[in-house]
This record gives sequence, structure tokens and C-alpha cells, in this order.
Amino acid sequence: MVLEENCTRNYLKGQKEKEIGEKVPVHKVGNNPLDMDQFRMVFSTCKIPGITRDSIINYFRTESEGRSPTHITVLCRGRVFVFDVMHEGCLMTPPEIHRQLTYIHKKCHSEPDGPGIPALTSEERTRWAKAREYLISLDPENLTRLEKIQSSLLVYSLEDSSPHVTPEDYSQVTAMILAGDPTLRWGDKSYNLISFSNGVFGCNCDHAPFDAMVLVNVSHYVDEKIVENEGRWKGSEKVRDISLPEELVFTVDDKILNNIKQAEAQYLKQASDLQVVVYAFTSFGKKLTKKKRLHPDIFIQLALQLAYYRLHGRPGSCYETAMTRYFYHGRTETVRSCTVEAVRWCQSMQDPSTSPLERQRKMLQAFAKHDKMMKYCLAGKGFDRHLLGLLLIAKEEDLPVPELFTDPLFSKSGGGGNFVLSTSLVGYSRVLGVVVPMVHNGYGFFYHIRDDRFNVASTAWKSCPETDAEKLVQLVFHSFQDMMQLMNTARL
Repeated sequence: MVLEENCTRNYLKGQKEKEIGEKVPVHKVGNNPLDMDQFRMVFSTCKIPGITRDSIINYFRTESEGRSPTHITVLCRGRVFVFDVMHEGCLMTPPEIHRQLTYIHKKCHSEPDGPGIPALTSEERTRWAKAREYLISLDPENLTRLEKIQSSLLVYSLEDSSPHVTPEDYSQVTAMILAGDPTLRWGDKSYNLISFSNGVFGCNCDHAPFDAMVLVNVSHYVDEKIVENEGRWKGSEKVRDISLPEELVFTVDDKILNNIKQAEAQYLKQASDLQVVVYAFTSFGKKLTKKKRLHPDIFIQLALQLAYYRLHGRPGSCYETAMTRYFYHGRTETVRSCTVEAVRWCQSMQDPSTSPLERQRKMLQAFAKHDKMMKYCLAGKGFDRHLLGLLLIAKEEDLPVPELFTDPLFSKSGGGGNFVLSTSLVGYSRVLGVVVPMVHNGYGFFYHIRDDRFNVASTAWKSCPETDAEKLVQLVFHSFQDMMQLMNTARL
């Protein structure tokens, strides 16, 4: 996670160059290709707020489609800058990009802070849409400035803070990446790259244009290149005569400044209510679970079910992401991890009269059920997206909403975006991820799997007296040990 600044920038551009030339290898699972359409949404993509409905604009073009934007946006101390990363038909070198960033950094640290226009993107959508319309009405050039940000490859944030981070505890840095300074995030952008003054990097993105694993792949590519080159630029230190970055100075008035102040205040109030816990479990990882013939993803999902059951005394409706990229423009489907088999196993683990052998038998039944459901969802046989489609058609066509969607049990099961556990595997690389809870009395729970460890990231709302992300994570770790002990002691 600790990346050297100029190298990072260059390798990101290398990834972008691959995409423009349509040279990114097609991802495959076995011999089966996956749809790659989401990757075109990584760069030069932005959500535009609307009074009643948002829209997404994608300015990215491949070489065969025409000209694509080649500039990035840089945010620093409430100010906004742009500069082109291409010069005379070639990508800037890391020393050249470093020169541009150094210019911005020095300028912002020797002059007053800017108004913090980006904070408006953290506002409630309709209020932001109205503020945006008013901002444009103040000065037509404000629209030009907004479009420069919208069309930029990505937004790069220069943070002054130095968050604490260790290989076992990523809580503070993750919280700052997820819910940091709103004047240094363009919330509508598909890709915000954030650097802190201690050299730690992170990403913050809008989920609408693509799924998390797309950005995980980009981040993994960067990480691999950093390691491969030992975090150092080994090319020429020469810096060509390149134009300095352009500052986007918006025309504002007291009303806009007040809107910014209100947006920032409400954002920071909500961010302060968010509990973020990100720890590494280092006793074992994928290697041992695979040795025991247990799928590591299902291992973590069932550990989470047991932890939630122990903490709250009841089953927790759970959403796990399944990708549907086997299909044309496929996105995701929902695996409902809280199965009857999982609940029966959790109950057996809390029943002192149940033998280890019986507990193991029930656990393996829960593993088998989860595995079956995941395969169904990957094959397009899930039902949550189908139900969502029916609901949206009813609303768009002004038809009566079917009774299923108003049944209290539908919501209790997680339907309609009401899962108390919102979870996803973030892959098997060194890239971490995090998400906020789906409901006020719920948890966000992302995790990634390594050979020797599991890293988990849990979130909860402090204002909810029921939930506690710290306790949940500790109980998940306890569940890991109990499950492994079950496999060691209950031998058939």
C-alpha cells in the first residue's frame, strides 16, 4: 500500500495507454472469457447530478474510436488544477509528472486555500444538482471548468495528513480514504487517486460505472509494477519544457460559498458517525483452508455468519457479490449467504450438546449449499437482479408494484437493499477494499484472501446502539479458529 509517487503515476498511465490501444488482455476464468466493457469506464468518466435522475458521461475513446482526453485533475487544499499527461505525442515521464505535482503542492502551501468546490459533490443529489445549475448560471465559464474535471482521466488528491498504517492494522488510512476531506474528493468521478504525505496511496470511486474488481485490477497492476521496479524510476531524470498546470478558478458568490460550507459540514458529521475497522488475521490463510479442502471465500462467509449470530443472537441477512461477466455487459448478482444450512450450523455451534462431529457435518453442508448458490449466480441463475428488473419496470411503466416487494418479509430477507451484511471478496492480491453498511443497523464487510492471512474491513454506524464493527471482526477471527479446530478435531 505504500507506493512511490512518481512511479505510481507513470504505471497508471501505462494502464491507460493499454486501454486506448485495446491491448488489455481479456480476463478469463479457466478458458471462459469475461466481458471487459466495464474497463472503458475507469478513465474519463463522471456522474452528472440531475434534479430527478443522475446520468453518467464517458469521454473515453479507444484509438479506433477517436480522440480521448489526456489530462488529469489535481485537488489540493480546496483548489483545482488540470494538466495534460501527454507531451509531443508521448506520455510524460515520472520526473515530469513529479515536477507538475510539486508546482501545485508548493503553490497551494504558500497561498490561501481555495473555496473547496469539490465538497458540493458530497451533497445530497438533488441539492448538488441545484447548486451545480446555479454555479453555471453565475458564469458560463464555470460549465467549461466543470467539463474539464468531468472529462479528465482521473482526479488525483494531494492530502497533507499522514494516516497510521501497519501490516496488521489499516483502520485509520482506510477511514480517511473512504470518508476523508470532501474538498479533496470529486464524488462523481469514476476514479479518485489519493496520496498522503507519508507516501501511502488509496483510491475512492463512484460504483455506478463499474464494479469494484475493475479498480482492484488496475490497482493490482500498479502494485505489481511498483514491486517489479523496487519503487524507483530507473529512466531519464530529464524534464522537458512543459506548460505548467492550469488552475480552474470558479466564479462563486456568497450563496455558493454557503452551499460549500453546508455540504462539508453535513458530510463530516456523517463521516464522524462511521466506524471503520480493518485488521489482518495472520494465524493462517488460503493455504491452510485449501489444504483442508475448504473454499476460502465460503470459509470467510460462514465465519461471518457465525460471528453475527454470536454477537446478535439471530441470523443476519447477507449480500455477497457474484460477478456475471460471463455474459455480455454482465455486472453482478446477489448470493444470499444466510442459508438454512448456515443457520443450522450456527445454532449447533452455540449448542453445547452438539458433538464436534455433528458440527462439522452441518458446517460442510453449509459449505456445499453456498458453493452451489455461487455457481448458480455466476451462471446467471440468481433471482435478485431479475426481481429488481421487474420492480423497475413496474415503476417506470406506472404499474402497480407487485405485493412481493411490499411484504415485510421481503425487506427482512434483505430485499430492496436491506441486507444487514453487505459483503464482497476483493480478490487474492494485496489490494484492500471497504464499503459502508447498506442499512443503519447493518455492517459493510469486505475482505481479501492471501496465502498466509485474511484481511477484513468492517464498517458500522456509531449512532446505531446494536452494531459494533470492532466486536464483529474479533468474533470473525474467533470463528476462523473455531472452524479450523473443528476440521482438526472432528475427523471422520
